Amino acid sequence: MKRHLIFSLGLLMAGSALSAADNASGSEPTYPGNPCFPGQYADPEGIVFDETVYIYPTNSLPFEEQTSMDCFSSTDLKKWTKHENIIDTTEVKWAWGALWAPSIIKKDGKYYLFFSANNVHEGEVGGIGVAVSDKPEGPFKDLLGHPLINDIVNGAQPIDQFVFRHTDGCYYMYYGGWSRCNLVKLADDFKSIVPFPDGSLYKEVTPENYVEGPFLLQKDGKCYFMWSEGEWTKDNYRVAYAIADSPFGPFERIGTILQTDPAVATGAGHHSVIQSPKTGKYYIIYHRHPLGTTDGNNRVTCIDELRFDTDGKILPVKMTFTGPAL
Repeated sequence: MKRHLIFSLGLLMAGSALSAADNASGSEPTYPGNPCFPGQYADPEGIVFDETVYIYPTNSLPFEEQTSMDCFSSTDLKKWTKHENIIDTTEVKWAWGALWAPSIIKKDGKYYLFFSANNVHEGEVGGIGVAVSDKPEGPFKDLLGHPLINDIVNGAQPIDQFVFRHTDGCYYMYYGGWSRCNLVKLADDFKSIVPFPDGSLYKEVTPENYVEGPFLLQKDGKCYFMWSEGEWTKDNYRVAYAIADSPFGPFERIGTILQTDPAVATGAGHHSVIQSPKTGKYYIIYHRHPLGTTDGNNRVTCIDELRFDTDGKILPVKMTFTGPAL
């Protein structure tokens, strides 16, 4: 089971004014509010460690200023604690440019943060790095001293990585920009990639209209593969998805689930998903542009509910200013 779904949110709702007893007696729900926390943050990855929700976003700043990362934690989805500068380019010596699109996983008591750096092109140093910490809020130390993946393979720029543990017990990573997506298998120590059973190191899994931001949700024996389309600075940025029987695909595009709402926000995308085993509800964590902004870097992080129909397909997400009912 994918690690975002293997957690307990038993205490997550405890901080909310709405308890199970309150709900049964007809009390009104409370709402966390969108954006979740102040500041320009994008590409959020949400996960729960020890009944605390963590969000790891990109500091959405001009490229030359985007040289560090913060994270946020909450026990109730309403009050967030900011953990500043969990990693920066003084620690990642090979990163001369921006850091962005973090993905995190816990293994053997340590926390491994994967990140993109340098907006790498052919012949340059950059790509996907990995750092490690004893605590989810860092500080994180560069694990390798060089990129985990630097090369352009299958036309996919090595950015926007998403790491997960599959039901087979192995760890895998989707990644890719420039409208191409690859899947790789990670070594047990996360210091390299290792061959698939057929001997290949990279498998292209690019679905129709894919641009960047891959994400996998494993639910009811199915793999919900999601990605972002359009241009991240524009109103056409959006999230689409496919359903397959395995993380290897094939992924046939079903439709768009998150997009611009002219009454709420524009350019919504690059998301993650968490689930509460207590309520059975799923939440989508994503970024969007506030109405009226003309700066592509002006992106904020938000949470709304993710719902499914009786056939297991994802219903279009309704963006809100309130966030989901708690």
